[in-house]
Amino acid sequence: MSVVTLDTRDRVLAGILFTSLAYFLFTVHDAVVKLLVVAIPVWQVLFFRSLTILAGCLVIGGRPLLTEAAYSPIFKPMFLRSFLIMAAWLCFYTAARDLQLAELTTIYYAAPIIITVMSVFILKETVPLARWGAVALGFVGVFVACNPAELGISLPVLLVLAAAFLWGLSIVLLRKIAMQEKTIVQMILNNSFFLVTAGLPLIYLWQTPSLGQVALLFGAGSLAGFAQFALFEGMKRAPASVIAPFEYTALVWAFLLGYLIWGDVPRSGVFLGASMIVGAGLIIIASEHFRKRA
Repeated sequence: MSVVTLDTRDRVLAGILFTSLAYFLFTVHDAVVKLLVVAIPVWQVLFFRSLTILAGCLVIGGRPLLTEAAYSPIFKPMFLRSFLIMAAWLCFYTAARDLQLAELTTIYYAAPIIITVMSVFILKETVPLARWGAVALGFVGVFVACNPAELGISLPVLLVLAAAFLWGLSIVLLRKIAMQEKTIVQMILNNSFFLVTAGLPLIYLWQTPSLGQVALLFGAGSLAGFAQFALFEGMKRAPASVIAPFEYTALVWAFLLGYLIWGDVPRSGVFLGASMIVGAGLIIIASEHFRKRA
């Protein structure tokens, strides 16, 4: 096997690891946000989240990082992506007031199928049959684990579906621009947009948080910062259609956190669904391994 092939395979596997870590951190973050949005406006949560991430980036990169971000070649497309993510988060966190964490995650994970489909039409990726099978298996696992048909059609459900579509489109755009700029510059551009956009409504919506809520706000920001870094690094290393099924791993974490925080006891179908989700990820890893060897 050539060195180039080995390097390519190692990059894809590293991308899978980064992405899996990102979705674990995002799930913990979502649980913290679900605790916050009961009393704190969504805009305020997004503002503190972005403020925390920007502060961390500036500690690492200093003022020169701001100049580098201002002249970045991905300035405009990154702000377009940020707008899509902002809309997705507003839909998702608004629905979080009325749905359980597991229900939110279940509906939201229509996103990997959306990502895989759009990666074909927008990124011109070739998606092997095994990868399509993994996406389908993961989605069936989500359905078995949560049985979202019981939820019916309501405004919160429609909001989460809208969030899934917007997030899927943003991930495809991220893959398109991720190779053109450093991860920390992407994080500066991304969160600068959120800071300004979320800050304006706070003139009218501000709620003075308690000391505990302040800790949760900055904790959510820290989790989101590490998750964004891992996601951006993962997107640089692996095609969007490869890492899409690994979003499903967040469902397992969602059920675990739902039990630990809110006492939600998973049904027997959860364990079957979770095994199918894990199987989808293993199919991707195995298919990439044998494809590169071939």
